[in-house]
Amino acid sequence: MKPNGTLVIAVPNYKSYDAKYYKQFWAAFDVPRHLWHFNQESIFKLVSKLSFKVEKVKPMWFDAFYVSMLSEKYKSGKINAIKGFCIGLLSNIKAIQSKEASSLIYIIKNE
Repeated sequence: MKPNGTLVIAVPNYKSYDAKYYKQFWAAFDVPRHLWHFNQESIFKLVSKLSFKVEKVKPMWFDAFYVSMLSEKYKSGKINAIKGFCIGLLSNIKAIQSKEASSLIYIIKNE
């Protein structure tokens, strides 16, 4: 990355409520698209090892709904959009306090 450059990455957060609720059926454990899984602590450690700095962490609020609806299908074999929506909503409500949204955007700087 260039000096003073910015890197923006978005990753699922396995510490979110919807991840804990759906466990092995959580859609964001989506191998082969997601080979590695992160939480905020692991991202901060990785970024620090590279001598970069996380400037900001932003939640991806709509991901909780999408991932929960897809997870519901994986879990039950049926599309249950209402239940998936409710779990996504609950996950977002819990994330307001915990800061553990279903997916997170990291804005990283090279200083």
